[in-house]
Amino acid sequence: MKTALDNIGTVRLKGILGARLDAMIERNVAAKDIDAITAPFLDKTETRKLWQTEFWGKWMHSAVPFLAYSGHAALREKIGRGIDRILASQEEGGYIGNYPDALRFGEGWDVWGIKYTMMGLLHWHDATHSEAALAACRRLCDCLIAELGPGGRRGRELWQTGNWAGCASSSVLEPVVWLYRRTGERRYLDFAGTVVRGMVEPEAGPRLVDLALRGVHAADRDGFGNNPDDNGEYVCKDSRTKAYESMSCYQGLLEYCEAVGGVEDPPLEGMRPSGRVSATRLKAASPATADLFRAALLTAEDIAAEEINLAGGGACIERWFHGARKQAFPHARQQETCVTVTWMRLCQKLLRMTGDPKWADLVERAFYNAYLASIKPDGSEFASYTPLSGSRWHGMRQCFMHEDCCDANGPRGFLCFLQEFFRAEGDTATFNFYASARAETVLPATGRRVAFDVYTLYPREETIRIACLCDGPFTLRLRIPGWCSGASVCVNGEERPAPEPGAYCAIAREWRAGDVVELALPMPVVTHVANHHAAFTRGPVLLARDSRFGDGDLSEPFYTDPRYGGGIADGEIRAFAPVRIPSDAMWMAFGATLPIGQHYANPEGTNPPFVSFCDYASAGNEWNRSNSYRTWLPIERGHAE
Repeated sequence: MKTALDNIGTVRLKGILGARLDAMIERNVAAKDIDAITAPFLDKTETRKLWQTEFWGKWMHSAVPFLAYSGHAALREKIGRGIDRILASQEEGGYIGNYPDALRFGEGWDVWGIKYTMMGLLHWHDATHSEAALAACRRLCDCLIAELGPGGRRGRELWQTGNWAGCASSSVLEPVVWLYRRTGERRYLDFAGTVVRGMVEPEAGPRLVDLALRGVHAADRDGFGNNPDDNGEYVCKDSRTKAYESMSCYQGLLEYCEAVGGVEDPPLEGMRPSGRVSATRLKAASPATADLFRAALLTAEDIAAEEINLAGGGACIERWFHGARKQAFPHARQQETCVTVTWMRLCQKLLRMTGDPKWADLVERAFYNAYLASIKPDGSEFASYTPLSGSRWHGMRQCFMHEDCCDANGPRGFLCFLQEFFRAEGDTATFNFYASARAETVLPATGRRVAFDVYTLYPREETIRIACLCDGPFTLRLRIPGWCSGASVCVNGEERPAPEPGAYCAIAREWRAGDVVELALPMPVVTHVANHHAAFTRGPVLLARDSRFGDGDLSEPFYTDPRYGGGIADGEIRAFAPVRIPSDAMWMAFGATLPIGQHYANPEGTNPPFVSFCDYASAGNEWNRSNSYRTWLPIERGHAE
């Protein structure tokens, strides 16, 4: 059974990522005002149907594992004080929340808050074996069952509460399954089954399975038995297109599949990408359980194809909208950090359950772009939205508190990267990601300790050097990204057969301390053209123009007149080279001479200029209006277009 502490301690990041993680722990996670985020539980005066009680549980999801990672003394004290205040707020009937009785378990965010409170309590139990935290979580879930379970006091089903066609409340499935797996008490599994039926069966409910199995895109699931007329309101009662909440439900469904034995442990060699769920991946479980897994997998694949942009994030006003095909245009409230983090968590779960490295590719793309772009350079806060062009800005302050959902949720994204960076299964150790780090773990099959030092500037540079620090026979697997053709692997200077992209390169041998593996992942710049715009990626990194380069108007278009070297098309472009960065806040920079500009009837205007780009995560990271950036650059249109 995996917990929030799973794999924490196997990796110690160094270099720029280690510094960013340390800064985020110090200035964000450990700096949280614990009294402020727990005060609503003690007051119980919420009448505006707000979501004040989500912040503490979200914070605990990262605070507990980052305490294990860092040993931060002030963080330990804050977690303990928060737990004391939460336990003190619990009513005799088990309720923990901030709504008065008349408004509980209704149209507000009460059940959503209970979900995160249960998560926070269970994280602390996992870390400390606190019986008080586990008992409080039991009593809270028992209260939920008594109010909204079969024959419950409120006379309504759980999916009928909250917002977004029941998705928000139904996402409580995840911690309910956690509670069952920690206690073994059947009533929690039975209640989880009730929540699942609410997700699946009611015509106006979330409909998470049948619509997915019918191939209905995540953005197109309204109008099937529900009335999503939101009259332009930000929070909608009946729509199914909310990205964050719907993905949270699928996360719960995958947890439920594991709990009832519906999915096998993945083979070490993993699955080959197929776009389908192989029948061999499922046990002889009920067809209904198999359908739950298929629905989650098919939806995630649909999101990857239809919604996720070149920065690895998605959503407009936090909803699915076929964003991948529309990403060249500006959109309102683009790429919410909560959506990015929840997408990373869903991909992380599918990576563990399927063994398919394509999910690691998606985590990597999101991490190096949308996620890192959302973090203020000093680590102190997260942006609510990170548009693909414009400027970075501070997050919102929600619910009349000096807090917002993305700032509370943001640190969880680093956990996805950290926990899947280096993993052991059987007698195999696997690197899914690459950064300067010390990585060590114990192989479950043999009890053998394995350890490596990783030296690299990846993804700024393409070479990774992995030094073995242990002796003995075992298999080392290296993920070869799907975007990388021409990768090469050498062991002690001896080149091995060329590895395939989108697969794992397995090296089984008798290892000795001092052995060195060198992995090269070529990263040519690739052009992407859509809707008369062009964007560039280099390996997993999206490139962006930035006003700090001072190299012209960011809205200048590409030429289309071939007489002047015009035209830009999909495919590799080899004109790019590394350049000096104009700001210490930038991580990497590249430049190329490109057919860009205007007024090329003038002889001087026919000369293509040298244009500089930085990595998207660095673009606009001064967090002020004078520092602008752009990823998708316009292409001129001809008179016939």
